[in-house]
Amino acid sequence: MARLQTSEKPPKAIASSQSLSAFVKSICDVMRRSNCASALQYVPELTWILFLRILDAQEAREAEQAAVLGAEFSPALQAPYRWQDWAAPWSDRADHPQTSDGKAQGWKRQELFAAGDGRLFDFINKTLLPHLHALDVDPRTNLPNPVATPKQRIIGRIMTAVERVRVDDEANLRDILDRVHEISIDHIDDTHFFTLSQVYEDLLLKMGEKNSDGGQFFTPREVIRAMVHTVNPSLGRTVYDPCCGTGGFLAVAYEHMVRKLGNAAASTDIERLKHDTFFGREKENLVFPIALANLVLHGIDQPNLWHGNSLTRRATYAALFEHAPAQFDVILTNPPFGGKEGKDAQKNFAFETGATQVLFVQDILAELAPGGTCAIVLDEGLLFRTNESAFVETKRKLTDECALWAIVSLPGGVFSTAGAGVKTNLLFFTKGKKTERIWYYDLSWVKVGKKTPLTLAHFGFGKDGEALGDDALPAILTADLQADSQADAENSGKPFPSYARQLAQRDTPSGDSRYSWTVDFPPAAPRHARPCSRCWTRPPTSRKP
Repeated sequence: MARLQTSEKPPKAIASSQSLSAFVKSICDVMRRSNCASALQYVPELTWILFLRILDAQEAREAEQAAVLGAEFSPALQAPYRWQDWAAPWSDRADHPQTSDGKAQGWKRQELFAAGDGRLFDFINKTLLPHLHALDVDPRTNLPNPVATPKQRIIGRIMTAVERVRVDDEANLRDILDRVHEISIDHIDDTHFFTLSQVYEDLLLKMGEKNSDGGQFFTPREVIRAMVHTVNPSLGRTVYDPCCGTGGFLAVAYEHMVRKLGNAAASTDIERLKHDTFFGREKENLVFPIALANLVLHGIDQPNLWHGNSLTRRATYAALFEHAPAQFDVILTNPPFGGKEGKDAQKNFAFETGATQVLFVQDILAELAPGGTCAIVLDEGLLFRTNESAFVETKRKLTDECALWAIVSLPGGVFSTAGAGVKTNLLFFTKGKKTERIWYYDLSWVKVGKKTPLTLAHFGFGKDGEALGDDALPAILTADLQADSQADAENSGKPFPSYARQLAQRDTPSGDSRYSWTVDFPPAAPRHARPCSRCWTRPPTSRKP
């Protein structure tokens, strides 16, 4: 008979983001020696384990809050399917934590351990996972579970891709469970504030590391934060990502909007953000549940995500997207670089091409609401390629229907996982007015490496989104958009004027800037004329500091 398993070692406090990273790495190291060699194997495995751990902690807090208020609380999971039953460490000590129904935490795990080797695997594979799957789809009818709550359906959908435990050694699995159990608010030193969602962010970074196939689904978080700060979405505006990957844009936008509301936010405002604000689509079977888990762990209780191909319009799972609007106020996205689409996708667009990113731009132009704003990561093909009509016509449609007000040239190496030599830009545009003038903000001179990553400061943002200087991106755009607004009021009914100003007119010490300049956008060529590169010549090379 197996020896009784006890756990008396107190967990160490996680006191900084650095120790958090080391802690996550230690878990990944155990998984790498347990049949999960690459990030694309251990990230999905650790995703569902971490998700169930944090879900249990969240429900425990909600139950305590309900008890204080004298309200009823119905947990999404009951015994023995809760983390506190089957995954938490067990101890026979008198001060060992108890479950909500009065048993010692880890009682089911200890029962399985005492029954012999392999019983934990059997419980997870044959009992736990089928139960969680059934929260989404009833196995008897193969239809949506009619009695499941929205939260239970999301849990079931997150778990649907997990068919069995990938870890191949039960001792290693118990080690992983013990380490993950230490990740709780109780064990995070409150003098170093960071949210539990950062644990998951650190895990997703593993997918974005160089030489990881998962990099195609991951956008560097500082690039996302710069884009979100620049667009600055607010309550009442819907936010959408048509190829959301792991959900990074939506998660960062949610945090940004919650921070803007402040501590005095009404509960109805928070509920609106959690349920009716964020929408996304994702094609990959591997990544869709990871995105769902990421958004739930960030606080978006009911993510409105659609599983399927945005370009072919074919859905794999659309139940969570039923109440999405036809158009969106804010679109934040990073379409795949260099993808090739078939005729089933191309036929849905006016300008047919196999280039994935060009089709996504056309899709975005249709789904962006009038007055809505988009921030998008694009390679330079759309801007400067003139030998394919779909590129030229899509660019013309963009600049005819939208005010393309800023282009940020990113340094090489930011998207190294996309392939060597891919040059990328951030484009910002607002639908409903033709392009007259473009701010070009050059960061191509920045040397990016593992020890010198791109930061918010490179874009001119402080950690809270404030402008760091007069020649920084937020200061330039704020002043410029204010000038546009004033000019619109003064020139109502008149032709839209051009406000291309020289940097010497700005209040910078040198009268110049290493960051940016304006480009007057020339009138579009007649539609019957052959497109030429003169309409999109590159701005002059930036002067290095």
